[in-house]
Amino acid sequence: MKNSIFIVVPLLAVMAFATADAVQYKATNNAQGTSGGARFNQQIGINYSKKIMAAASSFIWTTFKQAPADRKSVNLITLIIESMSGVAYTSNNEIHFSADYIGNYSGDVKTEFNGVMYHEMTHVWQWNGQGKAPGGLIEGIADFVRLKANYAPSHWVKPGQGDRWDKGYDVTARFLDYCNGLKGGFVAQLNAKMKDGYSNDFFVQLLGKTVDQLWSDYKAKYGNQ
Repeated sequence: MKNSIFIVVPLLAVMAFATADAVQYKATNNAQGTSGGARFNQQIGINYSKKIMAAASSFIWTTFKQAPADRKSVNLITLIIESMSGVAYTSNNEIHFSADYIGNYSGDVKTEFNGVMYHEMTHVWQWNGQGKAPGGLIEGIADFVRLKANYAPSHWVKPGQGDRWDKGYDVTARFLDYCNGLKGGFVAQLNAKMKDGYSNDFFVQLLGKTVDQLWSDYKAKYGNQ
């Protein structure tokens, strides 16, 4: 009987590892022949992109404190580099990234690519309150992940700046970081609650204050910037 225990435990560990690594990552450059497509090939590349996608997934699962059973059922995530306006968007587990943006970006394009990918990969994995959560909160959580991964660009607002908590992106990310500082794992718990729906009362349940009061406290901490 003792020997059987030592056999079963490693088997369970292997099964858990296999489940965590079951996601496949695919990347394709549909902007061949453009300056952005060429820059992508030269400075980023397909293989590096897939590594970043896998690394981002692992980071997001850790940030959200998600075991395999707690995650969305996603088997394949695809990155498509294409000529389009804007920066990037995610739809149906496909990330569409602008080759025009890559071609015109004046700074370290690889670092910027990483940051955008962590944001977009969060959209693949995060819960959205069954479509009821504020769009600004959804974008803010994605930028919170980017912030915690140390890919926040220099042009982001500073802590305390912004005119409302659900403004989205960097404004909301900074606010969520403040809330996460009040209670470690707050964003992970908020995301988990958003699996089945959404209510502003989630802030009260997790932090004991309304989101408006928390926003006022946040602004006061930084001198109402």
